[in-house]
Amino acid sequence: MSFRRRFTAVLSGCAALALAGAAYAVEPAAPVLPTYTAAYQPQTKDERGIWMEADEDERVLRDSVLLMRDEGLNAYVRQVLCREVGEDRCRSVRLYIVEVPQFNASMAPNGTMRVWTGLLLRVQNEAELASVLGHEFAHFELRHSLAGIKAKRDSASLAAWIGVLSAGAANIGTGGAGNGGTLQLAVLGNYFKFSRDQETAADLLGLQYMAKSPYDPAAASQIWQSIMAEADARSVARGLKPGREYKAAFFGTHPPSPERAAYLKAEANKLGKRGELRAQEYREAIRPFLPRLLAAQIRSNDFGGSEYLLQTLSATEGWTGDLLFARGELFRQRGNPRDLVTAADLFRDAIAKGYANPEAHRELGLSLMRGGQEADGKAALREYLKLKPDANDGNVIKMLVGS
Repeated sequence: MSFRRRFTAVLSGCAALALAGAAYAVEPAAPVLPTYTAAYQPQTKDERGIWMEADEDERVLRDSVLLMRDEGLNAYVRQVLCREVGEDRCRSVRLYIVEVPQFNASMAPNGTMRVWTGLLLRVQNEAELASVLGHEFAHFELRHSLAGIKAKRDSASLAAWIGVLSAGAANIGTGGAGNGGTLQLAVLGNYFKFSRDQETAADLLGLQYMAKSPYDPAAASQIWQSIMAEADARSVARGLKPGREYKAAFFGTHPPSPERAAYLKAEANKLGKRGELRAQEYREAIRPFLPRLLAAQIRSNDFGGSEYLLQTLSATEGWTGDLLFARGELFRQRGNPRDLVTAADLFRDAIAKGYANPEAHRELGLSLMRGGQEADGKAALREYLKLKPDANDGNVIKMLVGS
């Protein structure tokens, strides 16, 4: 058989595989809640390798300085997970809260769940938190990590072979390189669709958990509405058009947020259940950690998104001292002349609301001095030194006030 015929046969076979994969990766139906089984054990050499990597990642995580080790906070988040998926399933999970200000959670195939603090800052009630935790557990129960790693490896290998064969065909003048490039794109695109289908399946199974839990399934859609609103605020602050952060992408691994919010709302309505939100309980549990979460968010250099989050938080409890101080820091860090005036006013308001952290006087003083109000700024800095005589930056502040 000539090279051209052999190459054509290989391309035909690859195309058949790609088409078969595309036909297989249809939109999944809402899964029925699986019968709980004991923790899955790796069966093959590949799976054992994946488990070893996950175990090593967990070992590193346990020693990370980013870990939030407060026993009360960890127990509370675990309690929400257990209320969502049930005590039997919950026992399979080792939960870690990691101080990262972005919205995310994940779960490894060995039972390790990571919850980023940015998620805790953004959800507004227990039900919203439960919906995200349930989604991640659904990935675990459906073995998506294993299937995803295998699919990625197989797709990459197939695409690489297509590239090699296409290059060989081009070198002997067959003109097949363009077909190979198109087929590579189809294979890789099918992998990303496979990932999006996994996300949809995890969303739908997460709703099944919510249907059997005390929580309101409608919260699963609401969290994505909030994420889109934050993204729009971020885009507008950066002079960009709203909607650009969550538009559909060919190589996206998650469904577009508008589509996700829509089908979650529709599926929740089909369940016909109205459960608990537990917003007050959530606010009380998170309140002791709010200054730390806010500080990490302000350091993320996201003025629009941070301002949206602060406005959202203030809508439930008003402008507390913690929120006023954080907003003052947000404006002070941006540092435009008008921002410094706004920041100083916010720091004053925070102090008037009973914000007791001495750093409020320091930030007020620095804002005033940068804004040209040297006398008032020095007075605020002296108050900071009075309230915190052993401050690490005390010598620097003394130089600024001339004493």
